[in-house]
Amino acid sequence: MAQAKIRLYLDQPLAGGQPLLLTEAQAHYLFAVMRLAVGAQLLVFNGRQGEWLAEVSQVGKRGGTLRAVAQTAPQRDAPDLWLMFAPIKKARTDFIVEKATELGAARILPVQTDFTNSDRIRQDRLQAHAIEAAEQCGGTFVPQVDELSHLSRLLDGWNPARRILWADESRLGPAATLAGMAQGPWAVLIGPEGGFSAPERARLAALPQVTPVSLGPRILRADTAAVAALVLWQANLGDWR
Repeated sequence: MAQAKIRLYLDQPLAGGQPLLLTEAQAHYLFAVMRLAVGAQLLVFNGRQGEWLAEVSQVGKRGGTLRAVAQTAPQRDAPDLWLMFAPIKKARTDFIVEKATELGAARILPVQTDFTNSDRIRQDRLQAHAIEAAEQCGGTFVPQVDELSHLSRLLDGWNPARRILWADESRLGPAATLAGMAQGPWAVLIGPEGGFSAPERARLAALPQVTPVSLGPRILRADTAAVAALVLWQANLGDWR
């Protein structure tokens, strides 16, 4: 079987022989940018039914059709890990969403904190970045990117069964290992560039489901901290083991 190099996310059911309709944007990418023709093969996934080999059956300027041929990889979902982070500058927020997808976050929650620099996000644009990252990294799962929510509101309705790994910027020193900590549902919490306010720190410290950790002896930028915390969790409690 020929090795297809293009991967495309399609929010459609996948089964052998299934016709797959392309949007205008997808058709432009495949036929105008990548120059695919009838008979060309690519890989597709929908986040639910694994990865499939598909073949171009119809080419058009404003659309087109693929045909699902055979499954090439089973569905592999992300571990039950959420990432909560305060949005920062646009390109660096995009970076966080992209890397969180590559590192296996199941859900991405932008949060408004007392010192958050940005008070709005483009949820649709960030979701598109998550899709692109999943296409490029070979994953079969696309995390949900939520609308911006205030941290205090999220904590008000928080399920205590989901532990929170709080990257506490005040805890400079050897990085945590998470050795001996319980598996199960977790969330990683990364603060804004100015850190958490005193009231936020007091509330987080008082919650029994919150585990504050150090990410090493140096203060990390918010985007670097997000990657470091996700790697720390995946290496100790996630699907890297």
